[in-house]
Amino acid sequence: MVLDLLAFDADDTLWQNETHYLHTRDRFKELLRGYINVDHLEENLNQIELENLTYFGYGIKSFILSMIQTAGQLTNGCITSMDMLKIVQFAKDMLDAPVELLPGVREVIQQVSQDFDLMIITKGDLLDQRRKLSRSGLEGFFKWVEVVTDKTPDVYRKLFETHHIVPERFLMIGNSLRSDILPVVSLGGQAVYIPYHLTWSHEHDIDHFTTLNGYHEIGDIVHLPEIIQQICNE
Repeated sequence: MVLDLLAFDADDTLWQNETHYLHTRDRFKELLRGYINVDHLEENLNQIELENLTYFGYGIKSFILSMIQTAGQLTNGCITSMDMLKIVQFAKDMLDAPVELLPGVREVIQQVSQDFDLMIITKGDLLDQRRKLSRSGLEGFFKWVEVVTDKTPDVYRKLFETHHIVPERFLMIGNSLRSDILPVVSLGGQAVYIPYHLTWSHEHDIDHFTTLNGYHEIGDIVHLPEIIQQICNE
């Protein structure tokens, strides 16, 4: 099988991301502890995040808006303006956080870029994702960067049309079954799933999963060149 293009998810595939969200959730919990019982805060915040995806999409800005809404609702509007400003500062701290590549990423990207064109397909805020890519030191390896509002079969289909991609010759690499893997294999493409130990619960929320043609799984990105070779030999 011939592959024309390798596409990578960014957050928690190339660099750490979810750790920043978990740290900020802990800070948020400590902030609200002075107002309410925080035992069910996580469930409330998750629900509001999901409801807000339609309005704000994915990314840090959406996350912070959901925290502000959660704080206002759960405290019945009693949270002080100073504490609201602290939540805004949480967002700035996340945006200013250094980009930490996952182990082996730089070496693997350097290696596979010698034989294939590379693309990033990631969800989130355009400015934030572009900033992280620039700070990562990997920008020069990628021919195309697509920051999308969601990753559905329709979104991938449109990307295939825009970039004249033949699905059977396309390989997507990522850490989310929901976003990176299942939509691609449903369109006849190839996908490599690399589980990450921290992934937002929404990304795990799939009704069922049956191994499909085009699905591959590895435990670490360092094994990606091997699986690519296997796919090309099929």
